[in-house]
Amino acid sequence: MNIDNNDILIRLRYALDIKNTEMVEIFKLGGIDLSKEEVMKVLTKSEDDEVPSDNHIPCDDEMFESFLNGFITFKRGPKPVDPDRPALSYEHVNNLLLKKVKIALSLTSEDMIDILQDAGVTVTKGEMGAILRREGHKNYQICGDRYARNFLKGLTIRYRG
Repeated sequence: MNIDNNDILIRLRYALDIKNTEMVEIFKLGGIDLSKEEVMKVLTKSEDDEVPSDNHIPCDDEMFESFLNGFITFKRGPKPVDPDRPALSYEHVNNLLLKKVKIALSLTSEDMIDILQDAGVTVTKGEMGAILRREGHKNYQICGDRYARNFLKGLTIRYRG
């Protein structure tokens, strides 16, 4: 089973008990204006990606990254912009998820390992470091759907009990 961006948002929202109004605010902080009704449509699973639905808004990679950027701002406050710093571009959404949630929640690599351990997955510090590296680094490792799902499961266990 592949995990899509809408599913990740649904699981992240549940794990961290993010309210609907906060979801609207987070999207806005990330540069996307959505009404509460539109956010609810993003937070629904698509029955069939081929058939458009009035009750579902697909979350593409750009929208997902904007949400995660807004989440960081929501949790940590605005960050001064460095015009010389290149924009991050991720081909792999799961790596983006882990890295941005780590930043937003001020987690250490050890915290990340513990969260995965809570979900029953053992990851070494070296493996975690490889997943959190910048794409293109020689030790970069792609984060699979299994790790992303279990990370979200671990967050749920940690933040919701």
